[in-house]
Amino acid sequence: MTQRSMPVGQTSTIVIRGGSFTVEGWESDRVQANTDDRWGVRIEKRKIADIGRERARAAIGDRVLFDISFINPFNPSQRMLRDFHGEAIEVIIGHGQVRVPLNSNVVVYAGRDAEVRHLQGRVMVSAGRDLTVQDIQTLVHAAAGGDMSIDCMTLGGDEFKFSAGRDLRFYARDLDDAKITINEAGTYWEVVLGNGRIKIRLNAGGDATLITDREVQPQPPHYLLGNIERPATTPPETEQPN
Repeated sequence: MTQRSMPVGQTSTIVIRGGSFTVEGWESDRVQANTDDRWGVRIEKRKIADIGRERARAAIGDRVLFDISFINPFNPSQRMLRDFHGEAIEVIIGHGQVRVPLNSNVVVYAGRDAEVRHLQGRVMVSAGRDLTVQDIQTLVHAAAGGDMSIDCMTLGGDEFKFSAGRDLRFYARDLDDAKITINEAGTYWEVVLGNGRIKIRLNAGGDATLITDREVQPQPPHYLLGNIERPATTPPETEQPN
């Protein structure tokens, strides 16, 4: 196994790119990455403006025809980092596990599967296949090409679009004032929680499930409702007889 780590402080911005991996918060001021992949892992501090830049170079022998660096507007890392400035820690990993300080602001791009959990900062995630977001304090963005499951405390903004290529499960625990529109497998439905201040769009190629313990108000003209679940509750522990 290959392991790399670097001190980053408690509130750093950390950008993680790779194949399939998990990202987890821990009580440390270091970022740590572990992998069994033969390509290893790389951790370095970079200017955010340089992350995801493309390079084009051509030469004939010792003669360089051109060597340029440019921003590709279709690069997912650049799109997700447009609201960040300064420096960040970049982690590039094929497959494995990354641990980051609990209060880090984390941007994740996984070409395949990703699981992101136990973080108290702001989180933005995109995965090419399946994505699980669990026990996150503030979610800003999430998208997946396959199944996606979201369980966060709150949302970082007033307008959102969450998209999954297959099934989507959505649970924001403190969400009590939102208008939510759901497009799933050819069906459209809409609900309001509270006064509908926050605007949320859920797009799913398969089934979409809204998880909430708030009162749900179906909207005209058809007042159609889809999959709505109450949050799971943990039964109280019972004392064992002596």
